[in-house]
Amino acid sequence: MARLPPLNALRCFEAAGRHVSFTKAARELNVTQAAVSHQIKALEEALGVALFRRQNRALALTEAGRAYLAPISAAFQAMAEATERLRRRDSEGTLTVSVLPSFGSKWLVPRLGRFRDLHPAIDVRVSASYHLVDFASEDVDVAIRFGQGEWPGLHVERLMTEDQFPVCSPALLRRGPPLESAEDLKRHVLLHDMWFGDPHEGWRSWLAAVGVEGLDWRHGPVFSDSGMAIQAAIDGQGVALGREALVRDDLAAGRLVRPPIAAKVPSRVAYWLVCPREALARPKVRAFHAWIVGQTAGGAEGG
Repeated sequence: MARLPPLNALRCFEAAGRHVSFTKAARELNVTQAAVSHQIKALEEALGVALFRRQNRALALTEAGRAYLAPISAAFQAMAEATERLRRRDSEGTLTVSVLPSFGSKWLVPRLGRFRDLHPAIDVRVSASYHLVDFASEDVDVAIRFGQGEWPGLHVERLMTEDQFPVCSPALLRRGPPLESAEDLKRHVLLHDMWFGDPHEGWRSWLAAVGVEGLDWRHGPVFSDSGMAIQAAIDGQGVALGREALVRDDLAAGRLVRPPIAAKVPSRVAYWLVCPREALARPKVRAFHAWIVGQTAGGAEGG
């Protein structure tokens, strides 16, 4: 690529040529008239051609100046439009959020309408996946993950913790067998999910926490996603171990109930907002960050 003249000199030439006035160019660029005159003189010397004719108090473009002005003006206009498009891209358009499928379907998606009401120019694209996002190679702006917050090199912010407790459909409670004590679980189907890798870890740890022994927690359907286990419970297929954020809406709507045995056991992990630190400088990421922190009450139960 050919060596270009200094950008400041070109800016002064473009403004002075457009106004055909050093004074008006100086006012537009917020510099002195002398500075404009100096930059244009340096540009003419670098190019080896006169761009303006200076006669008394009159100023006019030379033929070479007129020929040079058109493409220079077009170039500055193209740069201005490209800059504006980039700014719009960071403040509106598509925002990609990576979530686990269960959290996406049971918590985030039911609330997304609230975000769109506040930010109609931002289109959220929810990407449901189990793998940890590689922000350097994937087109993802922000992720919501469940764990202990150990993702070095990234902005990691706790959104909410949650409790675990058994849930089932109202119909299952009505038809029995009863669920008056944890011992009654021996006569019910336990629904398992792969949240912790081991499909039986959830029930095993909950039963140990509430002091129940002698219950075979190794049997029952296993689902790869917590949302499917919750749906199976809604359909009356057994008792699921619900995590508060995922079952809150179904409990409120009466699709699920907490049986009398449903002691709450705090989870050892939490939900976290994860993104590159520099991403928080982008307006659309800041908007989503502020909204989800508000929805989760800064780390407590979100509504």
